[in-house]
Amino acid sequence: MGHGHGHHHGHDHDHDHDHGHGHTHDTTPLPAAFDTSVPDEALSPEQASRRSLLRRAGLLGAGLAAGSVIGGVGGAAPAYAHGSGSRKKRDGFLWLAGDHHIHTQYSSDGKYRVVDQVRQGAKHGMDWLVITDHGSTTHARIGVEKVNPDIKEARDAYQDTLVFQGLEWNIPAAEHGTVFVHPGRNEVSVLKQFETGYDGSVKGASSSTPANEALAIAGLNFLAEQVKRRKVKDALMLANHPARKGIDSPHEIRAWRDATSDRHRIAVGFEGAPGHQAGGLPGPIGPAGARGIYDGSPSANSFAAYPLESYRTWGGFDWMTATVGGLWDSLLAEGKPWWITANSDSHQVYADTAKRGGGDFNANGRYDDPVYGGQLDLAQNDYWPGYYSRTHVGAEGFTYADVMDGIRAGRIWVDHGQLIDGLDVRVSGGSRWATLGGALHVRKGTRVTLTVDIALAGGPNWAGFLPKLARVDVIQGDVTGEVEDKDTFTAPTAKVVKTYEIDKAAGTVRLTYDLGRVDRPVYVRLRGSDGKRLAVGPNGAAVDPAGPAIDVIGDADPWEDLWFYSNPVWVLPS
Repeated sequence: MGHGHGHHHGHDHDHDHDHGHGHTHDTTPLPAAFDTSVPDEALSPEQASRRSLLRRAGLLGAGLAAGSVIGGVGGAAPAYAHGSGSRKKRDGFLWLAGDHHIHTQYSSDGKYRVVDQVRQGAKHGMDWLVITDHGSTTHARIGVEKVNPDIKEARDAYQDTLVFQGLEWNIPAAEHGTVFVHPGRNEVSVLKQFETGYDGSVKGASSSTPANEALAIAGLNFLAEQVKRRKVKDALMLANHPARKGIDSPHEIRAWRDATSDRHRIAVGFEGAPGHQAGGLPGPIGPAGARGIYDGSPSANSFAAYPLESYRTWGGFDWMTATVGGLWDSLLAEGKPWWITANSDSHQVYADTAKRGGGDFNANGRYDDPVYGGQLDLAQNDYWPGYYSRTHVGAEGFTYADVMDGIRAGRIWVDHGQLIDGLDVRVSGGSRWATLGGALHVRKGTRVTLTVDIALAGGPNWAGFLPKLARVDVIQGDVTGEVEDKDTFTAPTAKVVKTYEIDKAAGTVRLTYDLGRVDRPVYVRLRGSDGKRLAVGPNGAAVDPAGPAIDVIGDADPWEDLWFYSNPVWVLPS
């Protein structure tokens, strides 16, 4: 499916060490769906589907349609024009949707081929994907090498989808995490060495002990060293379903975040919303389980101070993220970067007709290809990549390095069920501005304004209905500095400071919020919902009067409870 305009995902992976900020951006073509010089009839079916999504949202090119902050007003410079020598300087960021948590037949609990997941991701609007089969002795011994040719074939077949190789790390002393590297000649060897030396399952290092926690830090330092030595161009880690078992303690999360220098920062965030979102569909049409498979309770390895409600999702989001004034806010209040994502964790897809092929997984490192099962499987918890959960990354161009740079920078917003089509956030004051993941530096007492442009859903989602945004909340908190107690998981100053009722059904909505004359460091973040299922937040109505409700096991239809969340922007007066 190469069309002559693609990115040839393999020609320069090992020698360009500028992390995406140099001359390579000046010549990298756009994917065909974004390139309006490529006529519709020249597109493949996947590209045509992608273009229709982009056109519907007014997202062809740089961002929201003209008249928004991204596109510029009346020909003014776009909000996202920045950087030196970037091919995107005139046009702004590309907002690329992706999924960093996907399993295949190379996972002991998976069944699909790599190309199946990539084809479905492309069909459902994904620009980038990470294949993350489970870390294990079998995967470390066989799978990490065997899956690579399949990934390379998928890159060639779907040249408008960036396909990373990663793995789902069993973090020593903790939960799982996505680890992935920039493609190149050493991608397999670095991942294999990492998994063999630092995976909790491979090393028998799952229990919550100081030695195992130290092994996790050593693993992150190993990855940073591979980047420094230019074995791989880049590497990232994102913690997966962090509150599911209660074993990711606050001090461990802070230790991962702080393990490596900013330049080679490896651990950059966690899943704000886990995968397995079909799990809460009620019977008999669904599994009648828990969204995210968040149905557990404390164990001997759990952090004892976490409340019982932390083991459930809230509006499909992890408790650490969903709680205003909770653990995520406590991390942001330190003034340090820590980002949220959302993804499918796709293993076995709800209502699919395929069943797992045979074969000896332990001997072969994979299952045989899936076969027709003859019936709809309504007991499965997952959706295809892009079908329900999306992570949108603001990238300077369409390359692997650009996506990784965007993730590290925190230019990320996430949504469920295609609740909205686009989001632009700008905090401005003193003739300066900053966007998601950034910091606005102003003189003390400068008047600061938050401007938000939202492209409302312009067509039906994959469930076949048009979602409607009902409410948007602005959440603000003080930056109080590094905590003394590394197990802190509250931020007392964080609260919902403004709620907007959205009464428009289509097009673009602009919201503005006046932060006033800022005299202390603060941050702001956003969330929005369809308004169908709201509750007072865990820290009371004064903090969060109408936030997500705790999800009921056995009765949590994900399509009737849709949210989007953004990463923060800081305001730092001096």
